Amino acid sequence: MSVIERAAKRLEELRKAGITVRSPKLAQDVSSGLPSAGIDPGGALAEDARSAADARPQPAAADREPLPNVVSQSVSIDLARLAASGFVTPEDPRSQVAEEFRVIKRPLIRNAMGKTAAPIRNGNVIMITSAFPGEGKSTCSVNLAISIAMELDNRVLLVDADVAKPSIPALLGLSPERGLLDLLIDRTLSLSDVLLKTNVEKLSLLPSGSKHAHATELLASDAMARLLQEMADRYSDRILVFDSPPLLLSNESRAIASHMGQIVVVVEAEQTTHAALKQALATIESCPVKLLMLNKSRLRGAGNYYGYSGHAGHAYYGYGG
Repeated sequence: MSVIERAAKRLEELRKAGITVRSPKLAQDVSSGLPSAGIDPGGALAEDARSAADARPQPAAADREPLPNVVSQSVSIDLARLAASGFVTPEDPRSQVAEEFRVIKRPLIRNAMGKTAAPIRNGNVIMITSAFPGEGKSTCSVNLAISIAMELDNRVLLVDADVAKPSIPALLGLSPERGLLDLLIDRTLSLSDVLLKTNVEKLSLLPSGSKHAHATELLASDAMARLLQEMADRYSDRILVFDSPPLLLSNESRAIASHMGQIVVVVEAEQTTHAALKQALATIESCPVKLLMLNKSRLRGAGNYYGYSGHAGHAYYGYGG
């Protein structure tokens, strides 16, 4: 039996076992048990596979297979650098900032896990935003995600959805990778192709992805709406934290907000006006749970903001109307 005949037999066995081969590369991977001599990646077998793939109609985003619960890539965050920059890290769980976010995350986790009188739809999907840029939403997103990942029972996916000005990779000391926009553009990609597993146990990342001229339109598209709902349904056991664009400078943040179960609006102390905050909150009225986080406060351990006593002045937290 020739190499090509054996490869065809192997592929037929896989198909009978319920495994679908979609590309020449995968065809080579699954038949890796065969001798490699005489197999030409650009030869007849690969060409036949390419022709078959080209002839097959591409699935619409709505017909995309369920997202696999697999992470195929790993990255290492410099935790010492992160701690030196004032972030929450597993190595120092009793730091000032860790204590602050320990208070902040409690009601969010309770809502996400359905431990409330009335269950919250998509309660495990949390959007972190602000009225304007520069209020610290991305820093708070990272701190919140790491803090939740330090819990015994919660896994976290941190999504960089601020595609116009992505900052999560820079904050974590990582290089830009494929991510959210690539997933929306390329229907052949699955979440496992772009998801990054980190050295913080139970924390994964979804970068914003490649730059695109129509990034804002993609975030407001039906494909994004389907992906968000699919992620919320597929990963009901995981908390998804979205770092979103500012509410008053973009329309896409409002489109994303309509699919969120909880929204945290970061408010810069002594900078954001009441009028701007009211206007920002008015754009997310449909979200069932809206909360405020006062950031960059200069007060230390004094005062009671929005119903919570302050921890050391980094961030105070409360419910938004």
